[in-house]
Amino acid sequence: MSQSTDQSDRVLRVSHDTQLDTELGTLRRRIIREASQAIEILKSSINALWELDVSAAQAISAVENEIDAEEVEIEQECYKILALKNPFAADFRLIAFCLKVNSDIERVADHASSITKITAKLEAPIPDWPPALLEMGERIPVMCEQVLRAVVNTDTDLARSVSKSDKAIDKLDRQAFQEIASMIERDPLGATTYLLMYRIARELERVGDLLGNIAEEIVYLQSGEIIRHKQKPPNPPQSAAS
Repeated sequence: MSQSTDQSDRVLRVSHDTQLDTELGTLRRRIIREASQAIEILKSSINALWELDVSAAQAISAVENEIDAEEVEIEQECYKILALKNPFAADFRLIAFCLKVNSDIERVADHASSITKITAKLEAPIPDWPPALLEMGERIPVMCEQVLRAVVNTDTDLARSVSKSDKAIDKLDRQAFQEIASMIERDPLGATTYLLMYRIARELERVGDLLGNIAEEIVYLQSGEIIRHKQKPPNPPQSAAS
C-alpha cells in the first residue's frame, strides 16, 4: 500500500468518526428534548388532576402527538445509524440507550394523556384524596426531574437513586389500594370516583416503573453494567459468638 493510499484511508476514517459523533450528538439532544416534553406534560397532567382542570387536556394531547411522531423518527434514525455506520463499544451503547429510552419516554407521555382522560371523568366536589395517592403525585414529578438531570449529565449515582425510588412508588401504590378499598367500604355510593382514583394510582405507578427503566439504562450507558433485576447479596451469617 502506497503512502498516499494510507493517508487517504486515515482521512476517510477520521471523517467517518466525526460524522458519526455529530449524528450521535444530535440523537442524544433529541432524546433530551423529547424527555423534557414528556416530563412537562406529565407534571401538567398531575397539576390539572388536583384542580380538576379539564381544559389542560387539549394542550397535553397536542404535545403527546408531537412526542409520538418524534418517537418514530428517533427510532428510524437509530436503525439508520446502526445499518450505515457500524458503531461499536460506547457508540453502540448510546444507540441502544436511545432506542430503549425513546420508547419509555413515549409511554410516559401516554400515561400523562391517560391521567387527563381520567380527570375528565371525575366530578367536583372530590372527597379527600387518599394520602398515598397524594404522595405519589408529589414524588413522581421529583423523580422526573432527577431522571432528566441524570440523562443530561449521565449521572449514574443519581440514576441509581431514582431506580431505588421506584420501589417506594410500588409500595405507595399498594398503600393507595388499601386506602381506596377502605373508602369504598365506608361510602359505597362513591365507588365510581374511588375506582377512578385507583386508576390514577396505577398510571403513576407505571410512570415510576418507566422512570426506573430509564435510570437503569443511564447506568448501562455510562458503565456497561446491567442492573435490571440485580439482587442484593445476602447478609453474611453471623457467628455463634456474635
